[in-house]
Amino acid sequence: PHSHGSVTPMPVAINIDLGEFPDEPHELYGFATVANLACGGHAGDADSMRHAVEAALRSGARIAAHPSYPDRSGFGRVRMTMPPSELRASIASQCRALAEIVARLGASISAVKPHGALYHAARAEDVAEALLEGVNDALGRVPIVGEPFGALEREALRAGFAYLREGFADRGYRDGSLVPRGEAGALIQDPKAAAAQAVELAVRGDVQTVCVHGDTPRAVAIAEAVFEALRARGLLDERR
Repeated sequence: PHSHGSVTPMPVAINIDLGEFPDEPHELYGFATVANLACGGHAGDADSMRHAVEAALRSGARIAAHPSYPDRSGFGRVRMTMPPSELRASIASQCRALAEIVARLGASISAVKPHGALYHAARAEDVAEALLEGVNDALGRVPIVGEPFGALEREALRAGFAYLREGFADRGYRDGSLVPRGEAGALIQDPKAAAAQAVELAVRGDVQTVCVHGDTPRAVAIAEAVFEALRARGLLDERR
């Protein structure tokens, strides 16, 4: 285990979940160094994916796939019980749908980040394995984004994937884990507080990428504050 005192902070990416709503604020693409694009599981269709990919390419953001349980009615926030083979096939088909559009527009997918309930369900090894197999079927071993030090990280590294540990600028933490949605303090809506948390996460050196949710109230102000604070301190990975 490393001691926090000796960690040299590495620049972090800012990843933003996009392509989920027709009326999403367009400015968010300008503050994302990575755009996680919904690819048909919880949201997204061929048209929305094309628009989102075009917007990401215009802004220079790298593109990540954002697959989920096939649960449009629950916006991917409800854990589903499905056989691993079905989950694998669903993940592969979502990633493939986005990859085809991205390839047509001359770009590639730089990472995969599971959405919503699937992100948390990947704490179970069988779910993590099915997710990784689906990603590999569609995209090969692209980097996986997820929570630090959990089953998904272990399974990803064992299977030969790079893994990017993620922190959240706009979600409350309690004892190192996220305050559950719906509880007091779950969402950080003050841009200054979100920016301070992003800087703290980057300085601590435990994460490689920081998330801002595109559907949080004041998302644009939060994303801008996080972007400017990280950049001002030389902590923003600006590879575009």
